[in-house]
Amino acid sequence: MSPDLTVSIEELPVSGRDAGPYGITTGPDGALWFTMVHHGRIGRMTPGGELTSHQLDPASCGPTVIASGPDGALWFTEYQSHRIGRITTAGEIGSFALPSPDAGPFGIAAGADGAMWFTETNAGRIGRITTGGEVTEFPLPVPGAFPSAIAAGPDGAMWFTMNQADAIGRIGLDGDVTVHPLPTAGAAPVGITAGADGAMWFVEIGAGRIGRITTGGRIDEFPLPDRGARPHAIAVDGHGDCWFTEWGANRVGRITPDGRIDGYGLPTPASEPHGIAAGPDGTIWVALEIGALARLTPSGPR
Repeated sequence: MSPDLTVSIEELPVSGRDAGPYGITTGPDGALWFTMVHHGRIGRMTPGGELTSHQLDPASCGPTVIASGPDGALWFTEYQSHRIGRITTAGEIGSFALPSPDAGPFGIAAGADGAMWFTETNAGRIGRITTGGEVTEFPLPVPGAFPSAIAAGPDGAMWFTMNQADAIGRIGLDGDVTVHPLPTAGAAPVGITAGADGAMWFVEIGAGRIGRITTGGRIDEFPLPDRGARPHAIAVDGHGDCWFTEWGANRVGRITPDGRIDGYGLPTPASEPHGIAAGPDGTIWVALEIGALARLTPSGPR
């Protein structure tokens, strides 16, 4: 990517400071859908700035990560109520209980098999839910791994971070799990996404690094200029670059496939950037826990 690329940043208020916008994704309707973890709401914002929101029941359910499903709806984890939620683009809401008590579901993503796959942080399991609500759970071979984010890989499997095990996991659609330990102790990986280069990219919140793992298990790590930046979530754009939130540094970073890293400071101090998603129009959207969405618009040679 050209060093002449510039990024303009606009912050759009979506809630009070205590609502906690957290996860964000682009929906099948071209709008941005996001969770408000502390108020139990799902928000929707069009690229033009039109805002609506939907109240969940109970309000204390703790909606966390949200993703588009194969059925044209949005699916999200309810971390506090240990359920998986579903909302249509028309605002119809459903919710499904999990077999494991106190599972702590966090990450969620659509799989190649037409189901949604999710992590259970407290139970140490990977879950699968069909669009009809049937749940299957797969235990992990590493106790206390705290599986966090999950994403579909180019090999048809699901890849996930094991935050407390300093490892990346892979689960086949048959439930077979492979664990890839990371070279760096205390890496504590969180966000993960499929890159445009056929590899998985992830963030190491504990070590201040961006990681890359091939489907064959080769791992590369790229240190951030600010090792205390606390990178949290990561998403790929239409040009093949990965964008990530730096929760501890109040920045959004970008890494190219060849490992070049740039950072962009957010306008409001201590805005607590969490979820990140590529928008439908070449923009990057970030959920700020202070009650806003940030829209980053890159411009210049690509």
